[in-house]
Amino acid sequence: MPEVICTTVYQFPELSDAAKEKARSWYRELGPHDDWWDTVYEDFERICDILGVRLKTTPVRLMGGETRAKPCIWFSGFWSQGDGASFEGYFGHAKGVAARIRDYAPTDATLHGIADRLQAIQRRNFYQLAAEVSHRGRYYHEYTMSVDVTRDSPTWQPPTEDAEETVTEALRDLARWLYRQLQSEYDHLTSDESVEDGIIANEYTFTAGGRRFG
Repeated sequence: MPEVICTTVYQFPELSDAAKEKARSWYRELGPHDDWWDTVYEDFERICDILGVRLKTTPVRLMGGETRAKPCIWFSGFWSQGDGASFEGYFGHAKGVAARIRDYAPTDATLHGIADRLQAIQRRNFYQLAAEVSHRGRYYHEYTMSVDVTRDSPTWQPPTEDAEETVTEALRDLARWLYRQLQSEYDHLTSDESVEDGIIANEYTFTAGGRRFG
């Protein structure tokens, strides 16, 4: 014989503190929504453009069979010692990077410093420096980025002695900056406030103990 079992369910605000914590833990296990990093990537692409970095791309197949060019940006995180972010691209001279980055991100001292270093090293090399950034290995952090610095001099002048180190460290600092932005965004999306907003917006219901119902 079939039985009818009645269960009382609750909206999130109606739960006890202990049950709320269990509900939040359940929601966090779902993880942030797909491609939660898109806004961070878009900001990073704009910053790269200002700094004179043209990101490499890789084709990605879409649902309808078409493809789109995806920037070569990667990260892993945020719990292991080897976690980080990296990118591939081409660096060259861009006009007025120090002023333009301050217009775009007026309070970000890290980006200001990166732009200043890149502009200064270009000036010392008569704005002839170029670099290719490639990924190596199976991890993703700033030290998996290989930076090959060259100088396009009509008189065959080599880069100044400090050029390779300066460009390499500036671009690795840019990858470190990206990782911090990703971690900040992830921490925000998994914060108690954001999790609760997501639970309430989706109108999930729970048992008195905080177990997801339905």
